[in-house]
Amino acid sequence: MSLAAHVAGLRRARGRRRQRLGLMLLALLLAAAALTLSLGRSFTPPLDVLRVLAGEEVPVASFTVGELRLPRAALSILAGMAFGLGGAAFQTLLRNPLASPDVIGISSGAGAAAVFAIVLLGWSGPAVSLLAVAGGLGVALAIWALAWRGGVAGARLILVGIGVSAMLQSVTAWCLSQAPSWTLQEAMRWLTGSVNGATLEQSRPLLAALLALGAVLLAQARALETMRLGDDAAAALGVRVERTRLVVALAAVGLVSVATAVAGPIAFVAFLSGPIAARVVGARGSLLAPAALVGALLTLGADYAGQFLLPGRYPVGVVTGALGAPYLLYLIVRAGRSGALS
Repeated sequence: MSLAAHVAGLRRARGRRRQRLGLMLLALLLAAAALTLSLGRSFTPPLDVLRVLAGEEVPVASFTVGELRLPRAALSILAGMAFGLGGAAFQTLLRNPLASPDVIGISSGAGAAAVFAIVLLGWSGPAVSLLAVAGGLGVALAIWALAWRGGVAGARLILVGIGVSAMLQSVTAWCLSQAPSWTLQEAMRWLTGSVNGATLEQSRPLLAALLALGAVLLAQARALETMRLGDDAAAALGVRVERTRLVVALAAVGLVSVATAVAGPIAFVAFLSGPIAARVVGARGSLLAPAALVGALLTLGADYAGQFLLPGRYPVGVVTGALGAPYLLYLIVRAGRSGALS
């Protein structure tokens, strides 16, 4: 067997293995969704769950599953996919695991805009979501402009983003200090990241954004993988580097901003999904689709744990924050020792 044939065979085997592991992630997500729809404070037989999903009217189950569990599970899955996909796109684009929207300030921008709308403008509902999306996009453009020096280096953008995020958190804290008691609770619930009280109507704009912007990101997956070799090598291989970087950044920012507007800034899902996906399916090849599945699993599992597995009841953002904070500290310490942030 020639060397070329041997290499081709190894690539096919690796591709089949990634497909199997991707299907395993999908199966785990479906199993987790089935669990959350069937088992909560009470048990609903799977057959009744299927009848509700088919549109039948089932006593008790139609309310428990159709009105409570299904909207919550749908929003958790869609938000997790959006955060996971957007986070992996940024981490791949900037070739740095710290380059996550919730680390570099994009989620903070959306959050500050939403709290400003709730507390100082007295807005609610879709108006808050629209301003949150605008805030995320505006902050992303500001960070990009501040980090631009004939191009955008990953480490410089991360440092600028961390600084901008700290300023935005101060703005958020000031807004909260001005909040009357009747809006403070709503603002804090939104900032934590929560799917409490979810409705199917909330999920529709997020589903539309995921289909449109997710398709854009997946279409750029091959170019993103080539850019891992470096800008010069990618350009030599035919990738339009700056165009790809702009398209991916805008699509990822838009997707994360919409998810934040709908479910709040659920902490560290965007940050953790890519590294976990790399551990599961391997670091070679695109991590976008696996990271979306991992993000959905993280959000759905964390919400279920916060409701039923921990003492007390906690919003999903509290649980994911407890999972992600130690890993963030580990990465910062490791990056500091290696000089990656210098």
